[in-house]
Order: sequence, then C-alpha cells, then structure tokens
Amino acid sequence: MATAFPFKPSRPWRAHPRESAAIALVGSAALLLIAGVGGATPTFGPLAARPASQAPAAALPALPTATDLRDVAPEQAVLLNARVPVSTLPTAAARPFSLGKADTAARAQALECLTSAIYYEAGQESDAGQRGVAQVVLNRVRHPAYPASVCGVVYQGSTRVTGCQFTFTCDGSLARAPMASAWNRARKVAQAALAGAVFAPAGLATHYHANYVLPYWASSLVKTHVEGPHLFYRWSGNWGRPSAFSQRYSAREANASTLRLAALSVPHVLPKVIATPAVALAKLDKVVGVEVEQAPTGRVTAHFSPQARAAVEAVKVVPYVERVAASDNLRRALDGSAPAGPEEKPLGRAEAPAATETAAR
Repeated sequence: MATAFPFKPSRPWRAHPRESAAIALVGSAALLLIAGVGGATPTFGPLAARPASQAPAAALPALPTATDLRDVAPEQAVLLNARVPVSTLPTAAARPFSLGKADTAARAQALECLTSAIYYEAGQESDAGQRGVAQVVLNRVRHPAYPASVCGVVYQGSTRVTGCQFTFTCDGSLARAPMASAWNRARKVAQAALAGAVFAPAGLATHYHANYVLPYWASSLVKTHVEGPHLFYRWSGNWGRPSAFSQRYSAREANASTLRLAALSVPHVLPKVIATPAVALAKLDKVVGVEVEQAPTGRVTAHFSPQARAAVEAVKVVPYVERVAASDNLRRALDGSAPAGPEEKPLGRAEAPAATETAAR
C-alpha cells in the first residue's frame, strides 16, 4: 500500500517544497528551450497576439518649429530658396474637408481659428495664397503627426517659449486688432475651405514659409508649389503620401479666445533680424522684454516677448496731415489720400485739355 501525501491546493509549495522547486525548475528550463528554438524571447499578455513578423508602427516625424531659421539675410534667402526646384512628381490633391458631426459651437471656433491663421499669415496675399494657407492647416488636421482639430493645429506649440508651429501665434501678432475688411476676406476663404473647397496646387503640403526666410527644416521636405511669397512643402516618404492622411477630425474645438490669450501670456524667444543705428539699438535694449544680441559678423538679433512687441507697435507714427487736421486739399496735395469733392478743387494749375477736346472746339 502506497503512502498518500496530503495535498493542499492553496499552498502546495509549503506542503511539498522540494517537489514545487523541482516543477518550477523544469518549467523554467522548458521556457528557455522554447525561446532558444524560436530565436526570440517569449511574450505574454496582449503583446503575444501580435505576429512576430509584424513591424512596429513608424515613429511620428519630428515637428520643426516655425521660428527655426538660418541666420541668412532676406535677399540671400530669396536666392537660395529659388535654387531649390519644385518637385516634378504628380501632385495629389487633398480630399474635401468636412466638419462632420461637429456642433454649432465647434464649427464657430474652427472658423475663428482658421480665419486667424489666414489673416495673420497671408492677410495681404492673393486669394490663391490665402487658400494655400488654409489647405495646409486642414491637411495637418488629417495627419497623425498633428492635433485632430483646427484650433489644435493652429495654436500647436503657442504656449511654449519656443516651438510654435505658426509664427503669428508666438510673435505678438495676435496683439494687433485685425482690419475688418481684410478679416472678412480671410473669413470667406476659411468658410469655403471648411465647406469642402480644395486648393489643389498645394496638394498634401503640411508646411510653408515665406521666401525671404530660410528654415532649417526646408531641406528635409519636398518642395511642391510656389504661390506668391510662400513656398509649400510636403513630408518626404510615406508621411507625405495620401495614405498617411488618415486621421479623423475630432469634431471638438477649443475656445479660440482662450487659446489666443494663452499664447499672448507666454514670453517667446524669436529671432528677428533688424538693421538700426547703434543709438537705436541702445534704446531698444532698454525696453522691458527685449534682449538684443550682436553677432561677430555685425548682424543684430532682437528677442521680443509679446508684451514688448505690443508696446513697440503701440508707438505709431502719426502722419502730418492727421496731426494738423489738414483740409482735403492739403491731404490731396501731400499724399493723394483725400477724395476729390465738388466743393473743393485741387490745388495747382489746371490740366491742359485733351487733344480730342481741343479739336472739337
């Protein structure tokens, strides 16, 4: 008759320590053997469901900042930018954008943020130039490297000392009240883009810059289009292909006014090349929020905080005709700004009649 061992399922290692140690040793050896045959360390839990041959997801590209510029004079930057050829590969147009299930409030915020980007980045450009800026913003909304909302894309990085994605959100431009006529023009472009209008020449561009600056990141991207002073680029490789633009619009937007105030509340370091006499530089260096640096080459850079930039821009030069409350005649004589009226005739000699009128008489 064999001797029976009392077995306690809840604590077998206490009742039979030797037997438990032997089982654990044999199990460990079996696992090591399996790992050696398979050529890889075994995985457990959710990771085990992924096939060993499946490659991990590609890392998101590093986002260059809008202010990461080379120290190059504007004239030289224009020449260097012109030497970079536009890609001859076919340009794939972006799909029409849709706000989808966004509610009324989200739609209003998206319109406000996109209008701001168009106004401050391309307010004086042609309709095509403004449409290009709008297309870049919406292309980013669809790219997984960027936020999935319009306001998120426009104000990305604006609350960091450096790292803003659109210059106007960190250079103090937001402190300037927009002109009504130019704002309404930018708003119409934004409305059309959010309603599905596509600016095909920009293609899948996610970057642009003015031709008078030379960003460090431009050489790593593909130049796809030139529109006025703006040069457009897309990611190289898979990140610039249509399949990469797979991110769904979130249909949620942050408050545009809150984002604007948050951006203005953070001092930003921005390179701004200026050319002023030494006396003016000494005065500028005393402005609170401004740091002036002079390189050995003689080039001068001023770093502005939003508060300092707003203070500088608040000192406006008032034209002479405004200071002296000039009459329409004087305004017209000095700068031609006042319209001609029936009650006042222009100063100076009258123009000679045209040849056809003389002949008729």
